[in-house]
Amino acid sequence: MLNLNTEELEDIITKWLTNFEQAIFDKNYPTLKLLFNTDSYWRDLLAFTWHVTTESGADKIAKSLVEYSPDIKASKFVIDKNRTPPRIVTRAEKSVIETIFCFKTFHGKANGIVRLIFEDKNFNQVKAWTLLTALEEINGFEEAIDKARPSGKNYSYNFDGPNWLEQRQTKIAYIDRDPAVLVVGGGQAGLSIAARLTQLNVDTLIIDREENIGDNWRKRYHSLTLHNQVHVNHLPYMPFPPNWPTYIPKDKLAGWFESYSEIMELNFWTNTELLSANYDGTNKKWRAKLKIANGNTQIMNPNHIIMATGVSGIPNFPNIPSLENFSGTTLHSSKYKSGDAWAGKKAIVIGTGNSGHDIAQDLYSHSARVTIIQRSPTMIVSVEPSAQLPYAVYDEGPNLDDCDLISASMPLPLSKIIHQTITAKSKETDKTLLNKLDKVGFKLDFGREDTGWQFKYLERGGGYYFNVGCSDLIANRQIELLQLESINQFIPEGLIKNNKQVIKADLIVLATGFKGQDYIIRKIFGDSVNDLIGPIWGFDPGKYELRNMWTRTAQPGLWFIAGSFAQCRIYSKYLGLQIKACEEGIIPLSRDTNN
Repeated sequence: MLNLNTEELEDIITKWLTNFEQAIFDKNYPTLKLLFNTDSYWRDLLAFTWHVTTESGADKIAKSLVEYSPDIKASKFVIDKNRTPPRIVTRAEKSVIETIFCFKTFHGKANGIVRLIFEDKNFNQVKAWTLLTALEEINGFEEAIDKARPSGKNYSYNFDGPNWLEQRQTKIAYIDRDPAVLVVGGGQAGLSIAARLTQLNVDTLIIDREENIGDNWRKRYHSLTLHNQVHVNHLPYMPFPPNWPTYIPKDKLAGWFESYSEIMELNFWTNTELLSANYDGTNKKWRAKLKIANGNTQIMNPNHIIMATGVSGIPNFPNIPSLENFSGTTLHSSKYKSGDAWAGKKAIVIGTGNSGHDIAQDLYSHSARVTIIQRSPTMIVSVEPSAQLPYAVYDEGPNLDDCDLISASMPLPLSKIIHQTITAKSKETDKTLLNKLDKVGFKLDFGREDTGWQFKYLERGGGYYFNVGCSDLIANRQIELLQLESINQFIPEGLIKNNKQVIKADLIVLATGFKGQDYIIRKIFGDSVNDLIGPIWGFDPGKYELRNMWTRTAQPGLWFIAGSFAQCRIYSKYLGLQIKACEEGIIPLSRDTNN
């Protein structure tokens, strides 16, 4: 297999694609089943199902393809000559032929990735191990960015009509109309989906509580930078400039958000908060009550509301017994700015995730005496190289679009295998540091089934730290470590340990995370909507997709987008296509309605 040349690979793949196309045209269940490995996966991003969904096993895959194919009319499956050519790669510890292909459906252009494995030692028979099918565009509703540039001329004969700036100001003001889509939250999630919808000619307004675009990064603690590298973190359509640093500082990112919003001509209201929203099922519109910049309220009636407030957005203040006794300064990590004011003072940081560690290190670097309190086991990963291992596909050579497609093509069970391998490698790479941490009493964790930090993020939104130095300070006892259960009680001047030792403090920082999305949904939409849609983020047992993310929910017109820059960049495409399809009457609003 390793000696196959490009021509041989293309011949093998073309035969499989031809057989696949004929089988779905014929609705031939037995043939379709034979084309897939028994332990195989099909992930569909709208192309066949109009959902974000994964099927497993040759039998289920074949039955689903037979069910959806008559309406979809998929055809013209060919290797995409404009993308990364077929190649032999290792995925989830298997050597496979990986190919990007394109095809057409009744609704539009689509693409995908198939990974073929040989079923016999003589390399005579191949079967699909994984298949991705993804809608690329909707016929007649292609993205504006793919069309001819707008003129930009002022066509008023006397040049006295509104110029571009005045037209933009009028459009952003929403004086005589409502947006089709209201996006709540102006971070990477909100910007990504608004950019996609704008290119699909869907009238979209972003609202954000902050005073300026980018403040959701700008106002965070002084030393913050992204912990993954620049080439993974681009927003849609506009990659970061090539002279940007590998790890982007928060203020540079905040400035980019402002520039991006202006350049992509996104409609954005700052100092604006969604107070409540009720859905009118008859008119299929929301009655959204906004608190706007001047302090007044305004009613808008969008067709869709997209919650882009992150995995969670409301600071979490857990019930820590006796903490109210402390008479010094107590603040949540979201309000922490810098250690400048605490030089020479004593500080306690509660929480050992990324923010807790970074804040403790920042305080230490400003000559504060710091104690960090661990509430639960935490995964520690060195920022280099261990934390970058999950992004290895972005270093393989393909361009960003191809890497994004490859990333989206891996089904959840195989991603777990990949991340178990990465975690094992990280543990070995970081062994010296981890042993030191263990000796000082730091409780280590490597995720459920040793799947590592990315699955901790997908399942709970945290519980790990990318070490940029604070773990070394803890291991060397330059920052003191306490376990929460070793504390007897908090007192006005600090805390008392179970052994009666007093730890004095001037400052306590609660790096205790944020409340879940359900808290925000109940607050804005009410209990009935929250109960209808169910949990957001994480996985249901036996399911392969994040709950309620990037797809239709049980509540018509309510959508969610969240995650890393890469997740927002990738899945905003498919969320945008669904909303456009709803707007054009191609698909219904609710996920529970048959297509």
